[in-house]
Amino acid sequence: MNEALRIVVVAPDLAVTDPDDEYAAQQAERSRMLRIGLLEAHFNLVATLPADVFLADRLAQLQPDLIIVDTESEARDALEHVVLATRDERRPIVMFTNDEDTTHVKDAVAAGVCAYIVAGLAPQRIRPILDVAMARFAHEQALRAQLADAKTELQDRKTIDRAKGLLMQRQGLSEQAAYEKLRKTAMDKGLKLGEVARRMLEMVDLLG
Repeated sequence: MNEALRIVVVAPDLAVTDPDDEYAAQQAERSRMLRIGLLEAHFNLVATLPADVFLADRLAQLQPDLIIVDTESEARDALEHVVLATRDERRPIVMFTNDEDTTHVKDAVAAGVCAYIVAGLAPQRIRPILDVAMARFAHEQALRAQLADAKTELQDRKTIDRAKGLLMQRQGLSEQAAYEKLRKTAMDKGLKLGEVARRMLEMVDLLG
């Protein structure tokens, strides 16, 4: 993995204001251990941001390679902010938490979280966790691209079939001759066959 991987941590303010608040102290220590693990693994921790309405703008400016959500009781709200912030530009998301309430794990995975880590956070575990998360994200992105290509190809086939049918009807061509005419036009204009078919149908719709 690239040693210069740019990481943004999304976390609440974990400053301990009450020295007798053991829970807050534990959360602050866990958050500190996470940052130590990132630095020891030679990741580039570019910022720690709150989960708020400005998160999308901040991520757009920072352009991180990976986002870590480090939170507890506000896990669901924080995740919603992160998902909304990465809706238009997907990035791998890893969630670290000590909250043993796993009722929202399913929602987290459905929302695009590549790894949901509950408890047991140790600095030496961070690199393999992020390695797996990045690999999973790359695999899922490849699958999405394949699915998008398949949908486009299917739509192109339907469009080409419509265009062929129109040429056969209006010019008395055979199916093969109509296809060859579309293909020659595509080659002459340096366009894809599906694009030629779409333009032809749009022109027909325009002219009525």
